[in-house]
Amino acid sequence: MEKETIKNRKNTEQLLLDAVQALVEENGFEGLGVNAVATKAGVSKMLIYRYFGSLDELIAAYIQQHDFWINFNQELPDKEHLGEFIKNMFKQQITSMRENYTLRRLCRWELSASNAITKQLFEKREAKGIWLIDAVSRLTGHSQKEIAGIATLLSAAITYLTLLEENCPAYNGIKLQQDKGWEQLEESIDLLTDIWITKL
Repeated sequence: MEKETIKNRKNTEQLLLDAVQALVEENGFEGLGVNAVATKAGVSKMLIYRYFGSLDELIAAYIQQHDFWINFNQELPDKEHLGEFIKNMFKQQITSMRENYTLRRLCRWELSASNAITKQLFEKREAKGIWLIDAVSRLTGHSQKEIAGIATLLSAAITYLTLLEENCPAYNGIKLQQDKGWEQLEESIDLLTDIWITKL
């Protein structure tokens, strides 16, 4: 009976998370509300409070489920293969952000909000970032300061440009709304990484 209860809770939680995605895709962030999410999921709105605590926490759970950096758990390679690992890592971030419209909309919400939920998300990303920086520093012998600066510029640029893509056709002549433009950016990631890794 207990396993069935746990299974039903997991199923209901996923229904609610899927409802968040559907509503954002249909009506944007403005379409989110406790009643709307519960109706879309086909469950009682009380289950939002019971399982997540609040609508904001449900939204945070959706972001955590899909956020690239929070969920990044790949094992680091040896130094010889570090360059390809870094290139692929940032290219995967691009893919993750470009393919998930809902996540982009919720990232905008997160950037404009300031509450305990957004603080929790920031802390989770920060912890993963520090872990990666420390690991690369140990692997290469180079300072955390240097690695943090380069990684921050790349990851922040990717986040900004993927959010900008919806409303801005080009940036410095790079066609953000075309795959060709993103291929150009990925080539630049390769170039920057090669220059940096050569220095390592």
